[in-house]
Amino acid sequence: MANSSRINEAPPAAVAEALKRLGRNIRTARLRRKLRMQDVAERIGASRYTVADIEKGKPGTSMAAYAGALWALGLLDTMNELADPDRDEEGKTLESVRSPKQAPRRRKLDNDF
Repeated sequence: MANSSRINEAPPAAVAEALKRLGRNIRTARLRRKLRMQDVAERIGASRYTVADIEKGKPGTSMAAYAGALWALGLLDTMNELADPDRDEEGKTLESVRSPKQAPRRRKLDNDF
């Protein structure tokens, strides 16, 4: 029996739309390369049904399957931009607010070993 979770069964609308968009993009890339679903499935070691689920943007499909499809299509390097800390403006702002304004005072060390 497959694992079920709320994110798989009823993802937030933004998540569902992002997965559908990713699936459409993967499908377009596959068709441009004139590959069958079976061709991609064989390359990633999955079934053609898994590839169909990827292209539909199904939330229960594993991240590894999506990454495998991108790899099979030569698009895996685009995943490097996902959650890139250098592009996380909100995270950088929060980090700068919490970071100390000056270096901590040095403690005097004793030579008692």
